[in-house]
Amino acid sequence: MIHSKHLGIGFLIIILSSIGFLYSGLFPMGADNKHNAFTFWVLETLRTKSIARAASNIEVPPLNSPQLLLSGGADYNDMCSGCHLKPGQEDNDMALGLYPAPPNLTVSSDKHGHAHEDDSHNDIDATAKQQFWVIKHGIMASGMAAFGPTHDDERIWAMVAFIKRLPTLTPEQYQIITARQ
Repeated sequence: MIHSKHLGIGFLIIILSSIGFLYSGLFPMGADNKHNAFTFWVLETLRTKSIARAASNIEVPPLNSPQLLLSGGADYNDMCSGCHLKPGQEDNDMALGLYPAPPNLTVSSDKHGHAHEDDSHNDIDATAKQQFWVIKHGIMASGMAAFGPTHDDERIWAMVAFIKRLPTLTPEQYQIITARQ
């Protein structure tokens, strides 16, 4: 009986302390404050596993159409390059000011530090599914917008097709492909 009472009191103290911390405003919310290693690991694991699960049943259409590349390139240039960069850029003020930092999509996934679940198996479809899901739904509290409310699936797949080719483009090729007609 005494043991149960102590557990109950301990649990109540933890709950009240947590509520007190929540309302104290002590947790640093600035994008210039980095997470500790444990918090970063928890958030990265949650993000990676959640996106992989949510994207697992998506069907990937053929992504090799030149029209998809042109359409996706123009949208990428307008909506994505400010954070995810253009060929020849190493960083910019927007990308440097975001935390977590957005991946530089002009380089391969093994170089930009944001590997997708199943990348280790070179599963191109899994990566495309996850990119589609992220573009459509965004990522909570990261600065990654959800474009699903304003873009149909075909337009989102066009961006995925372009992102797939982006690491192979020179700055000149990028400029030609992303020009609006």
